[in-house]
Amino acid sequence: MAIVEMVMPKMGESIMEGTILSWLKKEGDSIEEDESVLEVATDKVDTEVPALHAGVLKELLVKEGDVVEVGKPIALIETSANGETKAAPQDTSKDKPEENRLEVAQEKTTSEVTASNDELKNRSESGKFFSPLVLSIAKKEGISASELETISGTGVEGRVTKKDILAYLKTRGKVSTEKESSNSASSAPASTTAPSAPAAAVTGDYLPAPQKVHVSVNSNDEIIEMDRMRKMISQRMVDSKRISPHVTSFVEADVTNIVYWRNRVKQEFKQREGDNITFTPIFIEAMVKAIKDYPMINVQVDGDRIIKKGDINIGMAVALPSGNLIVPVIKNADQLNLVGLTKKVNELARKARNNKLSPDELQGGTFTVSNVGSFGNVMGTPIIMQPQVGIMAFGAVVKKPAVIETPTGDAIAIRHKMFLSHSYDHRVVDGSLGGMVVRRLADYLEKFDMKTTI
Repeated sequence: MAIVEMVMPKMGESIMEGTILSWLKKEGDSIEEDESVLEVATDKVDTEVPALHAGVLKELLVKEGDVVEVGKPIALIETSANGETKAAPQDTSKDKPEENRLEVAQEKTTSEVTASNDELKNRSESGKFFSPLVLSIAKKEGISASELETISGTGVEGRVTKKDILAYLKTRGKVSTEKESSNSASSAPASTTAPSAPAAAVTGDYLPAPQKVHVSVNSNDEIIEMDRMRKMISQRMVDSKRISPHVTSFVEADVTNIVYWRNRVKQEFKQREGDNITFTPIFIEAMVKAIKDYPMINVQVDGDRIIKKGDINIGMAVALPSGNLIVPVIKNADQLNLVGLTKKVNELARKARNNKLSPDELQGGTFTVSNVGSFGNVMGTPIIMQPQVGIMAFGAVVKKPAVIETPTGDAIAIRHKMFLSHSYDHRVVDGSLGGMVVRRLADYLEKFDMKTTI
């Protein structure tokens, strides 16, 4: 017999921790290799975690609801002799002492975490959760509990991560100095020039959290608690508006050719491919062409640096049955033809609605599209997915009378029209670029070739 640690797996490039949703097995249960043992929620997706070793689930080291860093032990599995070769090398003659040491170490870690959490609760008015690592850095740098709560978090449910607090420390001195200058200026004569805004206010990255607005509740009101996903969406939308100065440009496109072409080929495509062809993959194909023409819209901001992305990975917003929104990503969309895009769009939409998306399918996006027309909306002002700098919304396709040019002169005809709404980050995308991108997209849609084969 040997004791093997089951650790929190890494479920994506940027995922550093996960929340234990539920244990599918209990202590004493036998488990097979690759059998699902628990459900874990990350800021990307909920997923089941399989066992890497067969044996008996000897001890659960974390409880449901706990937030665990990647690589930390979450359970102990007692393996048989056949499974010992898969375990980490250890002296089998000392199995029992080793097991005792694991238990002692676990008790010590648990007590330290509990102590840290208790200390925070005593100091925090809001009860906001901070990891022991963040608390340790805060204590070392002399950050008070009230100051710690002003740091904007990018972790699960808005929690402050190590990256957040280290980034905050880089601007902390500058903000303090400018605050002192502001206080000095307030006691100077009225004619004195006002000091410049603090660096944090300029970047928007570390603004203090807004004060809670008081809401009155009457007897006939219903109180609905936000679920975990809605809390994450709420936090990310607020963060995006604070980080990026949003500007939206609009163009109305004539998509009559696309409507007639799709109506002509959709039945044949359904019979041949077993899938529906919707407007979305056609729009994404045109979006990819526009991004190729204007590659500076396919960038991300890293402090004072602009990262020009080599891949074109298109995120597509999908509405879930719960009413929440999720954004799976089509990787290397420029390398797929219209058939490939259609199949990928349908596959990701199905997996999203059935909660089957993997963490990798929810990250790496470089530009996002949202089909608000599917809700009957003619246009919208979408919010950017950080750290991207642009998002395009496709409105509803509506029949309208329009003036068209014919060989015999202008005429009024019924055309299928659609509004395109392009929101972009004005820190790095000016109105000229943002406007040209949406105009070029409209051009590609309007010039769609009716002879296209699929």
